[in-house]
Amino acid sequence: MTKKTIWVIDDDLIYQIIVNKILKRCDMFSAIATFKNGREAIDALQDIVNNTLKNSTILPDIILLDINMPIMDGWEFMEKMGGIKSKFSKQISVYIVSSSIAVEDKNKSKTYSDILGYLSKPISINDIELIASND
Repeated sequence: MTKKTIWVIDDDLIYQIIVNKILKRCDMFSAIATFKNGREAIDALQDIVNNTLKNSTILPDIILLDINMPIMDGWEFMEKMGGIKSKFSKQISVYIVSSSIAVEDKNKSKTYSDILGYLSKPISINDIELIASND
């Protein structure tokens, strides 16, 4: 299996540390990037689109996205990504990873074709392996 690039977009620094350790342990990813809000991640995607889109290995294969974040939340991120995804050279799979148990959030996630799943925190190594093997 080819190793993938994964981005984690979450404002919880402790969670970022934990998920990074899990991602490194499962050894399925060639690159891991973390962002503390949707704005940082959208800016990074726009930089890639504007400068180096021809190198598709820079774009993430998978995004683990939190919903509740300051500056730009997960839903705002999805709206912005929808506006530029036609410029991507490959499909990006998004998984919501949230502590929210609200049915509205789970239902809303189903309205986005790029969101392939909704996972509850804490995420496990089995979750990561399943995500990476499905992608």
